[in-house]
Amino acid sequence: MNKAILLGTTGVAAALAMLAFGFVTGNPQTAKADTVQIVQTASSDGTKIDRAEVEGIIRDYLLKNPEVLLEAQGALEAKQKEEQRIASLGVIKNAKDEIFNSSFDGVVGNPNGKVTIVEFYDYNCGFCKRAIDDMRGLTKADPDLRFVLKEFPILGPDSQKASVVSMAFHLMKPEKYGEFHNALLGGQGRATEAAAIKVALSLGADEATLREKMKDPSITQTFSKTYELANKLAITGTPSYVVGNEVVFGALGREVLAEKIEAAKAAL
Repeated sequence: MNKAILLGTTGVAAALAMLAFGFVTGNPQTAKADTVQIVQTASSDGTKIDRAEVEGIIRDYLLKNPEVLLEAQGALEAKQKEEQRIASLGVIKNAKDEIFNSSFDGVVGNPNGKVTIVEFYDYNCGFCKRAIDDMRGLTKADPDLRFVLKEFPILGPDSQKASVVSMAFHLMKPEKYGEFHNALLGGQGRATEAAAIKVALSLGADEATLREKMKDPSITQTFSKTYELANKLAITGTPSYVVGNEVVFGALGREVLAEKIEAAKAAL
C-alpha cells in the first residue's frame, strides 16, 4: 500500500492547515517542514514518509480546493483581529488618561460630555480633511459628545512642523484651538509651518510668543508618547479613533461613528 495512504485523517487535516496558513502568512518553507513533521507523526506504522510525495499530495489537494487557502486566510485574519481587540482593551484601560484626558489635546464639542471620541489625525491627511465634516456633524447633533483631537503627524516634516505650531497655539489659546484646527485642516493646500503660523496669527496669536512656545520640549515629548500609544493600539494611519473601549480605523463616515458612539453610551 502506498505510504501516503497510511496518513490518518487528523494528520492530513493538520498538515493541510499548516501548509495553508504557511502560504497565507508568507512562510511556505516553514509550513512545508512543519507539515512533513506532522505527517511523519501521523503515519500509522511510524514509517518515515517521503517529503516530496507528501508535498505533492497537499499541493494537488490545494490546487483542486483553493478555497481552503481563503478559508485559512479568513480564519487567520479573524484570529489576529480578535487578539488585537483584546490587546487594545488592555491598552485603553492602562492608558486611559493619556488617551482621553491629555492636557495637550484639543477638545471640541462639550468638554464635559459623558461620551468621548478621540481622533488621531495628521494635518496633511486627505481622509482627515474629508472627515472634518463628520466631527462637526457629530458634535452638532450630540450636545453630550466630547471630541478629543490628538495630533499624530506621520506624513512627513511638513506635518510635524505644522503640528508643532498647532500645539504651541493650543498652549497659548486653548479656547481658540477648535477654530485653528478647522482653519488649518479645512484649508486649501498643504499644511506647513508657515501656513500654520499664518492661521495662528489670524486668530490673535503674537508671533514672537508663538515661536517661543514652539521650542517647548513638552511638545516633542508629547509626540513621542502619542507615537508609542498609537503603536500599542496598532494605529498606523489617519484618521483613527478611540470610542469607548474600541479602536476604529479609517474614515468610515459619520453614520458608523455615530453607531460606535451610541454603543459606547450603552456601555456606560
